[in-house]
Amino acid sequence: MPLDQEEVENEYGERVGSGEGEMSFLDHLEELRWHVIRSIAAIMVFTIAAFLIAPWVFENIIFAPAKASFPTFQWLCKLGQLFGSEGLCVQDIPFKVQSRYMTGQFTMHIMASLILGLIIAFPYVAWELWRFIKPGLHIKERKYSRGVVTAVSFLFLLGILFGFYVMAPLMIYFLATYSISSMVSNEFDITSYVSTMVTMIFGSGLLFQLPVVIYFLSKFGIVTPSFLRKYRKHSVIVILIVAAIVTPPDPLSQTLIAIPLYLLFEVSILISARVERNRLRDEAAERLREEQQSAS
Repeated sequence: MPLDQEEVENEYGERVGSGEGEMSFLDHLEELRWHVIRSIAAIMVFTIAAFLIAPWVFENIIFAPAKASFPTFQWLCKLGQLFGSEGLCVQDIPFKVQSRYMTGQFTMHIMASLILGLIIAFPYVAWELWRFIKPGLHIKERKYSRGVVTAVSFLFLLGILFGFYVMAPLMIYFLATYSISSMVSNEFDITSYVSTMVTMIFGSGLLFQLPVVIYFLSKFGIVTPSFLRKYRKHSVIVILIVAAIVTPPDPLSQTLIAIPLYLLFEVSILISARVERNRLRDEAAERLREEQQSAS
């Protein structure tokens, strides 16, 4: 389907591509190039901004989950006080970061700025990608895809917030306090710390796209709710494997990402079921319309 197709009405009053004015392959590449350039430009703008305010970024974002004053630990403490359990109150986190490589701090400065720029620019990047794809869709496909940029951006932000406020602080506290011997002290290298944080939080944002993926797979008839229900047990194994890949090798982090992923999978089943009901309803309406036209 050409990306610049003109639209005309067919005999059913639906607007479809006329097939006129098709773009060549090089024209498509040229169009894609400008979408990519604008996306990269947006990412770089936010990356440079984050780079210039590095002290604030590292103090209030990167290292924030490693402090006992972090909101998550405050909420847990209030929850513990509500149920009369002081064990949930975190008073101190034995956390120390060091840089063992000459370029360690500078490299992580660039990496953290780049990932932060990508996260902030993600909605715009998704919008640019959608602008490239949308003209090549049929009218019905565009109707099904309405609001996709909003849904993708919202789920990505939700995943980022979950990773930052739930996964990161609990993982840091668990690993910082974990000890196999009093002779071993936990002193983490900044390269390991920032890489782990980035992988976990950004990965959480991507994994929260599961409902959107299932929605489109259901629209194209690739998956059905009965298929998802049939392989529900298998999905648990897949989710655990994915959780092990995007999180540090400790059971707590894997469990923290596996639980919301499974809940998202159950939500995806409901979404797939709704898509199938709508598809069957549309097919029934189409058959009825064809029968009425044949009768007339």
